[in-house]
Amino acid sequence: MKESWQYSYLINGDDYIEELYELFLRDPESVSKDWQKYFQSLGIETVSHEQIREEFIALAKQKNNAVMVSSNVGLESDIAYLYRTRGHVHAKLDPLNLALPRVDAVLPDDKKLQEIYCGSIGAEYMHITNQTEVQWIQDRLENPANRQPLTLEKQKRILACLTAADGLEKYLGTKYVGQKRFSLEGGDSLIPLLDEIVQRSATQSVKEIVIGMAHRGRLNVLMNILGKAPKDLFDEFEGKADNHGRTGDVKYHMGFSSDIKTLAGSLHLALAFNPSHLEIVSPVTIGSVRARQKRYGLEKRQEILGIQIHGDAAFAGQGVVMETFALSQTRGFGTGGTIHIVVNNQVGFTTDPRDARSSYYCTDIAKMVEAPIFHVNGDDPEAVFFVAQLAIDYRMKFAKDIVIDLICYRRHGHNESDEPAATQPVMYQVIKQHATPREIYADKLIQLGKIKKEDADYLITNYRDSLDQGKNPLPEVISQHINQQGEDWTPYLDKSFDLKSNTAVKIDVLKKLATEINTIPSGMTLQPQVAKTNEDNKKMAKGEIPMNWGFAENLAYATLLNDGYNVRMSGQDCGRGTFAHRHAVLHDFQNGNIYVPLEHVSQKATFSIFDSILSEEAVVAFEYGYATNTPSTLVLWEAQFGDFVNGSQVVIDQFISSGEQKWGRLSGLVMLLPHGQEGMGPEHSSARLERFLQSCAQDNMQVCMPSTPAQLFHMLRRQMVRPVRKPLIVMTPKSLLRHKLVTSTLEDLSQGFFQKIIPESDPLKTADITRVIFCTGKVYYTLLEARRAQKINSIALVRVEELYPFPKEDIKKLLSENYANIKDIVWCQEEPKNQGAWTYLKGKFKKLLNPTQVLRYVGPLSAAAPALGSNKLHVAQQQQIITDALQGNAK
Repeated sequence: MKESWQYSYLINGDDYIEELYELFLRDPESVSKDWQKYFQSLGIETVSHEQIREEFIALAKQKNNAVMVSSNVGLESDIAYLYRTRGHVHAKLDPLNLALPRVDAVLPDDKKLQEIYCGSIGAEYMHITNQTEVQWIQDRLENPANRQPLTLEKQKRILACLTAADGLEKYLGTKYVGQKRFSLEGGDSLIPLLDEIVQRSATQSVKEIVIGMAHRGRLNVLMNILGKAPKDLFDEFEGKADNHGRTGDVKYHMGFSSDIKTLAGSLHLALAFNPSHLEIVSPVTIGSVRARQKRYGLEKRQEILGIQIHGDAAFAGQGVVMETFALSQTRGFGTGGTIHIVVNNQVGFTTDPRDARSSYYCTDIAKMVEAPIFHVNGDDPEAVFFVAQLAIDYRMKFAKDIVIDLICYRRHGHNESDEPAATQPVMYQVIKQHATPREIYADKLIQLGKIKKEDADYLITNYRDSLDQGKNPLPEVISQHINQQGEDWTPYLDKSFDLKSNTAVKIDVLKKLATEINTIPSGMTLQPQVAKTNEDNKKMAKGEIPMNWGFAENLAYATLLNDGYNVRMSGQDCGRGTFAHRHAVLHDFQNGNIYVPLEHVSQKATFSIFDSILSEEAVVAFEYGYATNTPSTLVLWEAQFGDFVNGSQVVIDQFISSGEQKWGRLSGLVMLLPHGQEGMGPEHSSARLERFLQSCAQDNMQVCMPSTPAQLFHMLRRQMVRPVRKPLIVMTPKSLLRHKLVTSTLEDLSQGFFQKIIPESDPLKTADITRVIFCTGKVYYTLLEARRAQKINSIALVRVEELYPFPKEDIKKLLSENYANIKDIVWCQEEPKNQGAWTYLKGKFKKLLNPTQVLRYVGPLSAAAPALGSNKLHVAQQQQIITDALQGNAK
């Protein structure tokens, strides 16, 4: 090794040589010529890290324990590399100076690099493999031209934002003593951070911003960023808010939207409604962003920006954060980059960071998508301002996620009734003595002679007076905002499920569309089984053979597209369908080229289908967010198996089943859940029908179990044709997809409609009937085949196709007109007694029976698991159900 030394410095040799060697292996040109020659001389094929480290340490000892790095062509790059990779560890990030010290390399003295990388900003970006991005970030951080001092005008705006943030919290704390508000105090710099993102994004053609965030600081963002009227917020504190007959929600969960004036024109802001489940709003927000981008045209994707505001403990602890990052660069779910802001209070409720995560930073999870991460001291608002500019510029240039870790503190407890000193006594002794961000920044500007003390005091008085007078303190808000690009939901408000809808389609249109979606490009070769399906579909289109489930489903989408409705579907295997029934996406068997016939049906509507990542929670949340922003699109999510929907239970509970009652948010999301006892074990049998039914009330959603292809066709069309937008939960079949009895005809589609119940289909004589069995789903066909085989003519089978809303009038009419004298009424199901529909239906059924009639249950006994694990036992159980139902036994 050459010894053309000019500088020497102490450094941990192990860490330094390890990183330098790794850099050399990745790109030899990234280290100095001297290091290149040194590593090459060792023989890279045989040398180990340990050998290099030993030689390096020995060399350091020879130089009086000082490691010396070449200064010729390599010194600058070697030192800079150290700062770029490790500078963030030495940065002054904690406003309280309480962060645990981290053992790390001692960096060489370099005032310029220390100022850039070890000040109030800790930059992590060297994990990014795209060198164009790395060079861009380096230039923004290191080029003096990109780090000019702020103008006095911008400094005054920052102070005004901090004053507003501090002023609102103090005002609410005084006026509504002890009420929960989840104060922003300590994280006040969030307001100037968001303000600059809004203002700067408008200059870069952003037209809409959608924000998702939990409770902390939400009221502050509502008022000081989105311009919510003070009176509206105060009414919520005083219990005067009008929920329009709904249950409503607490004030720090509510959403809001507004138009804001900027120097580049008006910009629409939307804050998503959010439950208490913290990070679950993250995928909902990006789903909303994607839907808005689709409305603008995906080629203009950058015009709609998503911002996610997280807490530090939740960002590290909630798995849906990882799932949302995993979606960010996929074809069906990408939004051109999200700006993530972590309001890092350095404590989770009462949990110390050492117990809240295993990683050093709460933001480490973002490295999975190579997102740059900028840690910034919340007490340095000018550094925060700089990072805000860098974040929006990066997103607009590279269309990728970026993370801002706003390291601050929480002045009060988790909520205002908490006593935080009980669990964090040292931290809160420091906080009690610590000046607010507004005080620190005002004093700085006063000392620099930029403003006078009375100027800073006037901002405080003026803001408080605005609140006292009920004036909106945000001058940029446009009071009567109308989002010109928004969807009109008026036609769907307060509509009844009983609205009639014509779902039938003329037979010539059906034949034309069926032919189109089953015609493939010339020269395309299909896999043999797929080719057989395609040939069968052609015969179905001509009416030569009865249609099956997959044919009717694809034809439903084709007719909706033809009517001008968009269709979007996602799920882990939805292109083919888990059970290979759909084949909406065709793959050329020779070259792998893809053809999607439904994409070519209409010029006025689009069909999109995406096999998703292996996630339920994030994908269902995404599709819910998407559906809440586009009533003209049929949005569907299909579970790989119905059981897997329990991975998205939070979304079902917090959004799908309750979103309308809490927030007045409508959604037409369709969930397709394969369901049925097929002997496939506990985890591949039940979509937990009982859980959905238990959540049904106030016309919040629909739960259906269609039993024929025609029923599926009319049900899917009804979801769009009828001016009602409510979630639709569908228990779809597995073995019935190709069952010989589960067929329909083109006439069923051209003349029919969705039947809430299907009465007896065989030509039985009413006078001979002694028992009526009500059932739903696959068990109907099991009973039907057994009844026919045993030539039983005294038992009528009635299918309940729509479980909620409960078809009370239809069942009442059937019983009174056809079976008023039948005493033996049975509900039969294949799910355990404590599961399925029985516990939900039994009370409703009994109210419809006359005094002479008795309702009995036939099916398996109650069980902890949803199905048996042995196919042999399953077959025996199914046989017992048939015997009990047809022979009159009951449990």
